[in-house]
Amino acid sequence: MSDALPDDWRRWRRAVDLDEYEARWARIEAEGGNPHGEADLVVALLAGRTGAPVLDGGCGTGRVAIELARRGVDVEGLDPDGDMIALARGKAPELTWRQEGLQDLADESRFGLVLLAGNVVPYADPADRPGAVAACARALRTGGLLVAGFTLRPGWPSVADYDGWCAAAGLVLDARWSTWTRDPYAGGDYAVSVHRRP
Repeated sequence: MSDALPDDWRRWRRAVDLDEYEARWARIEAEGGNPHGEADLVVALLAGRTGAPVLDGGCGTGRVAIELARRGVDVEGLDPDGDMIALARGKAPELTWRQEGLQDLADESRFGLVLLAGNVVPYADPADRPGAVAACARALRTGGLLVAGFTLRPGWPSVADYDGWCAAAGLVLDARWSTWTRDPYAGGDYAVSVHRRP
């Protein structure tokens, strides 16, 4: 794990065993739960859209990207954590995995959807958050969607912070829910936001 990664992320990674992290999702599925809520939402949002790949930003060990690929979605994964990218690559070497931060994204304008699942936004270095959102916006095609879900807690970005960064990057809010299964958002400690590049 690189010392260049943000402090909050390094604290979380020191406390997490990656093998146990991976096993957690398998346990959820074995117990009848659905560990693929993010993929379900992405597939629903992509309905009727064709031809543009998906970027799983902050992809971690590749859980969501691999599930999207299993469902026929053209997807790439990106994460600054080399250990996590190595695990993702080991599980699905046929997919494209990039070790880099969101703020380093090239001005590609080629993705139909950029997904930031989990706490990607708050785990970004505070100084990099506006730039990371702007880079995600530039990576989208016209009409493309930026979909982010993260915990709301003191010291982490609020929905107002995030909406401000999105607006500054030229994105407009399409929808916000409290879960990946699209439960209504009425405040609370988690938000899933969908912004569009006009």
